[in-house]
Amino acid sequence: MTEIYVSTDVETDGPIPGPHSMLSFASAAYRPDKTLLGTFSANLVTLPGAQGDPGTLNWWQSHPEAYQATRTGLEDPEAAMRRYAAWVNALPGKPVFVAYPAGFDFLFVYWYLIRFTGSSPFSFSALDVKTYAMAMLKLGYRESVKRNMPKRWFDPMPHTHVALDDALEQGALFCNMLAENLRAPD
Repeated sequence: MTEIYVSTDVETDGPIPGPHSMLSFASAAYRPDKTLLGTFSANLVTLPGAQGDPGTLNWWQSHPEAYQATRTGLEDPEAAMRRYAAWVNALPGKPVFVAYPAGFDFLFVYWYLIRFTGSSPFSFSALDVKTYAMAMLKLGYRESVKRNMPKRWFDPMPHTHVALDDALEQGALFCNMLAENLRAPD
């Protein structure tokens, strides 16, 4: 079965789910050849009893348009996660969660999926774009940052801190890396 790379970005009001909330998340489903199959996005009502982290809320003050984008068209987390799980399960292949950084984005998405649907269509694994870059570039993990990646890996797409924009951008980046990595040597 073909793998479908589900590039995902989250926007939150703190560093961990539970005490803090996922404000917004989005995914862009790509075939390995960078064909975009579809997108999903949702803005969520905050969790009962959760509070924003002061440092995170301070960061949002410097990105007011992006923050405002997370607060429109709010959905109940359970309804949104059920809709999301159905969307992922309907993809025409085996879904692979992809993020930059996967450790953060997957933490929130997995926690919300388990809490509100009882399962995850991704199982309990995720592909981290930065780690993939580390392997391709033969650099240390901390050196494998976007400024050290070849320009050819990047499509002219914005990184706006709006979840859907960032999921699309990061998905295209990953697909470009994948194509180069799988290309037969000359």
